[in-house]
Amino acid sequence: DSHMIGQGLKARHIHFIALGSAIGTGLFYGSAEAIQAAGPSVLLVYLLGGIVVYFMLRALGEMAVSMPVVGSFSEYARTHLGGWAGFITGWMYAFEMVIVCIADLTAMGIYMDFWYDGVPRWVWVAMALLIVGAVNLTSVRLFGELEFWFTLIKVTAVIAMIVGGAAILIFGFGEQPHAVGVSNLWNDGGFMPNGPTGMISAFILVLFAFGGTEIIGVTAAEADHPERSIPKAVNTVPVRILLFYVLAIFVILCINPWRTVTGDESPFTQIFSSLQHGWSTGVAGVLNFVLITAALSAINSDIFGAGRIITGMAQEKLAPKVFTKLYNDVPIVTVAALIVVLSFGVWLNYIIPEEVFAIIAALATFATIFVWLMILLAHVASRRRMSPHQVQELQFPVPFWPYGQYFAIAFILFTFGIMVWQSSYHEALIAGIGFTVIMTAIYFFTGRGSTTHSIE
Repeated sequence: DSHMIGQGLKARHIHFIALGSAIGTGLFYGSAEAIQAAGPSVLLVYLLGGIVVYFMLRALGEMAVSMPVVGSFSEYARTHLGGWAGFITGWMYAFEMVIVCIADLTAMGIYMDFWYDGVPRWVWVAMALLIVGAVNLTSVRLFGELEFWFTLIKVTAVIAMIVGGAAILIFGFGEQPHAVGVSNLWNDGGFMPNGPTGMISAFILVLFAFGGTEIIGVTAAEADHPERSIPKAVNTVPVRILLFYVLAIFVILCINPWRTVTGDESPFTQIFSSLQHGWSTGVAGVLNFVLITAALSAINSDIFGAGRIITGMAQEKLAPKVFTKLYNDVPIVTVAALIVVLSFGVWLNYIIPEEVFAIIAALATFATIFVWLMILLAHVASRRRMSPHQVQELQFPVPFWPYGQYFAIAFILFTFGIMVWQSSYHEALIAGIGFTVIMTAIYFFTGRGSTTHSIE
């Protein structure tokens, strides 16, 4: 792993970029809402979500190893499902990244309240945007390096939190007002206090947390030996995510009964701030610092991912030509445009600081699972075209074919069903569908529909 890649991303960078985009605000902040909805049964939801993500990533991995390209899954969708699918997948991913970025920027504003309660949130959001924007405009190498350290801090913190939480459970530190123990998982209204409905409505928030893992496909084109680094990254990410998410939330639920996790602060900080010890406020402060680096790192990798996809699309004439401009391997125009769009997020934080997060999380979920669905469908279509011999030749074939793929596809369709069924997701659903309709119209009016060539 020691030699530099032509584009500047080492294997360790790819592992960490994938982890970095997955361990973000969804885990550190969004988990509170999921816990409120499902109670302890949220653990099952994370497991199910993890399985779906695994099958989606394996499908992506199979295609990425066979064909590492800059446009990644938007390119696979175009090849296997036709021009429109490629166009809409690429733009939906860019849309997802922008929205997730706004969510992360928003969460960062919320974390800063921990220290500076009086300062309006948009000030922090604007500062964060300036820092990350500058890094992303400099070089791929600097981006990869920063992402590596950001993620290292995050991962270390989550592990420390799991260990610290376990110590509290085993040795009973702190004078808590409430009992601590595994029995919290069923004491208060049972394991599934809000019934299956509560558990089902947590799906949206949990899938939001896993959004961004598909960035592995985007890194393939910047990697030196995709046939080695991609399978490794794809196989380790689900294991690590399940470890981090399921263990971390298990610890949170044992220490703070699920009703106490309100989301006024991150559940992670809450573990320590609820201990009422002199040192624990210090720990909560350190954790809060970690959460801020986590948000910065997620924003960092989202701008990277969106920038690469849009540039790849511009090269295929599916985005304005100006976006193909590279300087030092950085798609400078694309990144600059993204920063401008994200300033809109700063403005949103200025007008509606309270509602931003929930609205955005739902919208991001719509975009995320839409992209996953396209990845899975493109993969199924690619398999349909293969001869049995070609299937045997695959270097990194998906497991449990075809059942795993069908399970993941069904699960995603079910999640869209939840959005239709629960009125709280209707704004997000309308916005998502609206975006799809507008982009489809642009696709056909700009004549993109007639020029694309799909490979038969």
